Amino acid sequence: MTIAPVDLFIIVVYLLGILFVGLWSVRKIKRQTSESYFLASRNLKWPVVGAALFASNISTIHLVGLAESGFGVGMVVGNYEWMASFTIILLSLVFVPIYFKSRITTLPEFMERRYSPAARTTLSFMFIMSAMLIHIGISLYAGAAVFERFFGIPSLMSIAMISIITVIYTVVGGLRAVVVTETIQTVILLGGAILITVIAMSRLPDVGIDSYGDLLEATKPNQLSMIHLPGEEGFDPGSIWYGFLLGFPILGIWYWCTDQTIVQRVLGAGTLRDAQHGALFASLLKFLPPLFMVLPGVFAYVLFRDIIAEPTDALPTLITELLPTGLIGIMAAALLAALMSTIAAAVNSTGTLVAVDIAKHFRPGLSETSQVRIGRISSVVVMSVAIAWSTQGERFGSIFEAINKLPAQFIAPPIATVLLWGVFWRRGTRQAGTFTLLFGFVAGFVIFLFDMGFGFLGGVQYVSDPVNGLGIPFLLQAWWYFCILSLIYVGVSLATPPPKPEQIDGLTWDRPYAFLARSEITGVRDPRLLAALLAVALVVMYVLVR
Repeated sequence: MTIAPVDLFIIVVYLLGILFVGLWSVRKIKRQTSESYFLASRNLKWPVVGAALFASNISTIHLVGLAESGFGVGMVVGNYEWMASFTIILLSLVFVPIYFKSRITTLPEFMERRYSPAARTTLSFMFIMSAMLIHIGISLYAGAAVFERFFGIPSLMSIAMISIITVIYTVVGGLRAVVVTETIQTVILLGGAILITVIAMSRLPDVGIDSYGDLLEATKPNQLSMIHLPGEEGFDPGSIWYGFLLGFPILGIWYWCTDQTIVQRVLGAGTLRDAQHGALFASLLKFLPPLFMVLPGVFAYVLFRDIIAEPTDALPTLITELLPTGLIGIMAAALLAALMSTIAAAVNSTGTLVAVDIAKHFRPGLSETSQVRIGRISSVVVMSVAIAWSTQGERFGSIFEAINKLPAQFIAPPIATVLLWGVFWRRGTRQAGTFTLLFGFVAGFVIFLFDMGFGFLGGVQYVSDPVNGLGIPFLLQAWWYFCILSLIYVGVSLATPPPKPEQIDGLTWDRPYAFLARSEITGVRDPRLLAALLAVALVVMYVLVR
């Protein structure tokens, strides 16, 4: 496809506009302190927190990968989004009150208070790896592939262009610049997703589809179902219902409740209520992706399956076949918004981790100016490494699967284990948390290497199929690994002295249900009541779409 001058103009204006807004948002800050740079001075309001949480998560991978999965498998992939809503509710009710009371800057800092300095260092390293490998690396690969397919822009050129602009405003402005631009990008990427969905839906009558029954007949078996049961026609083994029920919470708790790219936004909130309401607002926004990002892939199958050779071409085909000049530029801006918001969040969080959890940890007397400088330098370094890794994105069968499969195997289970047991079980010891986290990461990484097809005979070499791997759906891998690590955690805890009450005061709940009964419900704006309404709405939607 040859890009029209109007579309190119829109893309350029968007890139320059985001750069300007990012730098303008911090124009009044004469001197960046560690709190202003890493936590936006802790005065963010709930709408900004919620929009930033959503934009940090939704990347080009979602816009392209969800449409790809909708074309190939169907609406069942939307469970990743609706199940995320449940885990964001947990963030709001269970974890935000503890994080806020602790006044932490990073999650590794929380792990040090609950367990040990070694746990803090291990978690920092794990977060930095996940940011490089998943949030930045795979996102850059997806974005470069899309822009090369759309506009013929070489991958390295698009990666360089996107990376340079994003790094400039992120490194200069810190978290405030990131969340301000993410708020704008949320509107743009949702607008683009809604636009392509509505236009695709308007074309359905052209192929004889005038009702939901007609749509069912035109799609593959179970393509419109959110729940896949064994034995049904069109059943996808990787999307089995109990895989989502058991395995996704492990992924969700790691990502939504601990990952620095996410939690840093709620830590920057002005009040506990802003943090909780912001998380619930993000939970509400996660209702939308199945309808406006997965469903377009189903429409692509109905409208253009004769000309789409690969599922990855679903969204590009919708754009090139349905959108006129001008609207293509707007959709390209939406793709850029999704990509840049995710990268900016990851770059900012890794800078925070390196400065606060590594540099300051080993040099307690480090000045705030030095912390900010180290954060900026490390952001650039991490971005450079992620660019190199982004060339490995083609090893995975699906772009969207890549961002879930990587953490499911060696990052999410150990982190979810030590966080859940540490917050809900006061008997959990520092030895149990430290050992489980370190062992879980190392052992999981070895399993990941074999599952990806890397061997060690005569050096590192490619020896098996990275798509099918060990033959176990990765969601179930996450669940069973979590169970194994839980046994280890409990065993080590019972074999070691219990922590003193003052060591865990404020870091754990007294009882498992204490987060629900900690005070009386104060009105309709109480986070517990709003969370209940969101949960009921999700259950109703599941009933309707099944």
